[in-house]
Amino acid sequence: MATMKQVAQRAGVSISTVSHVINNTRAVSDEVRKRVLGIIDEMRYVPSAVARSLKNDKTNTIGVLVPNSSNPYFAELIRWIEDTAFELGYHIILCNAHGGAQKQAAYLRLLMEKRIDGLVLVASGADEDHDLLLRHESVPIIQLERALPGLDADLVLAGQEEGAYQATRHLIELGHRDIACVSGPADLPRSRERVGGFMRAMREAGIAVPESEILYVEFTSAGGHAAFGSLLARPRRPTAVFVTSDLMAIGGLCAASSAGVRVPGELSVVGYDDIGAACYATPPLTTMAPPKREMARQAIVQLIERIRGGHEPLRNIALATSLVVRASTAPLH
Repeated sequence: MATMKQVAQRAGVSISTVSHVINNTRAVSDEVRKRVLGIIDEMRYVPSAVARSLKNDKTNTIGVLVPNSSNPYFAELIRWIEDTAFELGYHIILCNAHGGAQKQAAYLRLLMEKRIDGLVLVASGADEDHDLLLRHESVPIIQLERALPGLDADLVLAGQEEGAYQATRHLIELGHRDIACVSGPADLPRSRERVGGFMRAMREAGIAVPESEILYVEFTSAGGHAAFGSLLARPRRPTAVFVTSDLMAIGGLCAASSAGVRVPGELSVVGYDDIGAACYATPPLTTMAPPKREMARQAIVQLIERIRGGHEPLRNIALATSLVVRASTAPLH
């Protein structure tokens, strides 16, 4: 691998001149700049990011820690995070914390060793799973989706409880009263908030909700498939289901089809997240759509302001989640 010294020798300039060309830290004549860049290209010299960070104390790199990048919702959120960061001159290092506190702590240490300039934290696990290391880091941190207790950092979110409330109100306004809820694991904050919105809408409508009408399963299509299988096998089955994730809802639609239950003729289904596959489900899925693109942009812009020395008071940005009505819901007949 070529070195800066070799580039300087080949170009007939000093090492500091090569450094100034690479980092744009001092005026260099066009003729010298062109010659140095030509030698860099010819020798395939790659500047050391570590060396540059030691000199400039910046790497133009942002760490992103998500719970599970295989979940389409998080995958889509990552896409918009990466696009915005790249547009603003930053690269990301992505880490997947799926697997618990030990893995998360290891990745946090790795990110700090890579000298990231800032961290985007998408925290959706149980509170006790979050390593105290976060609370002692000096890099700017922005939280997406929810605030981690005890961590002082900026926050961008779209109301989970309010979104679930709107989804359930949609079913109630269509005339449904026998409404079940299929949720992710009960210990996850996003599950508790979305079930909370479901319960609030049902209480306001004067509809009692037996414990048996709320099923807690994994945030997967298989989990949704199993939950719908259980609901549809009951002697008295619901006429509508609010599902706290599109991934689970798509599994549920498959289970309904296998059971010969027509959606929405016999069963209305509302999901949450508006993942890309939702509009291609059979039938296309009515769902709650968090503003993923805007959430990512707000988070990265705000984080870069902190990286560049912004000292404004901590900010919480709350964005609205919208109902997207497709073909999986219909009035009760």
